[in-house]
Amino acid sequence: MRIYKSICLAAAMAILISGCGSAKSSTAPTSAYTPTLEVSAVVNGDAVTLQMTTDLKISKEHYDHQRVEGEGHVHISLDKGEKIVVTDKQKVLDHLSKGPHEVKVSLHNNDHTPYDVSKTITFDVK
Repeated sequence: MRIYKSICLAAAMAILISGCGSAKSSTAPTSAYTPTLEVSAVVNGDAVTLQMTTDLKISKEHYDHQRVEGEGHVHISLDKGEKIVVTDKQKVLDHLSKGPHEVKVSLHNNDHTPYDVSKTITFDVK
């Protein structure tokens, strides 16, 4: 009888311990939606026009509000500088210095959480 109790106690402890693992759970809602993104640049003098093609609904009216799946805005970073928030699919960057430049474009929810979708492009100002 003691052996049976010992086995049951050991089994119960093993189950209890295995339930206390170090797995982390995320409090952020997960989404199956991943938007598409393509970016092109047209240089004209010291300005560049960025054209973003995406199936994400760019929402001016819900910017900085609650997350809505499939809706959001764009963050742009020129030459690894400060982010520029854009609520349109086109952005003109002007008064650029001559030489090579790099632009990172990323898609974000209304509440600024990232969709983890980004593209980096380079261009030259002559």
